[in-house]
Amino acid sequence: MVVAVSSAEVDTIAAIATPAGAGGIGIVKISGPLASSLADTILRPSIRLSKRRSHYLYHGYVVDPDTGKTIDEVLFALMKAPRSYTREDVLEIQAHGSRCGLRRILELVIQHGARLAEPG
Repeated sequence: MVVAVSSAEVDTIAAIATPAGAGGIGIVKISGPLASSLADTILRPSIRLSKRRSHYLYHGYVVDPDTGKTIDEVLFALMKAPRSYTREDVLEIQAHGSRCGLRRILELVIQHGARLAEPG
């Protein structure tokens, strides 16, 4: 038996999860099957990790893999399925609260395979 799966069921989605306005910290969340590989693509931990553990908070940098340019210094956590609020792999990036910086991080994530989350 073949079961049809819509693209919405296998998409990796991303969004800025903090409200617009002044704030010291802003959060970008990524949920779906590409969350872990996106972490490998755009994040550079500040210490060498032999293995990234689920539900641990790490310090590092968001780096544009195409230019090598550092975008922001961040904290990040990967929450592996099914132990996340979406029951999918979830990557949470806690960056500085600049809207420009958060949008740049979101753009990187979308350029490398995620799509913008829709309302709801």
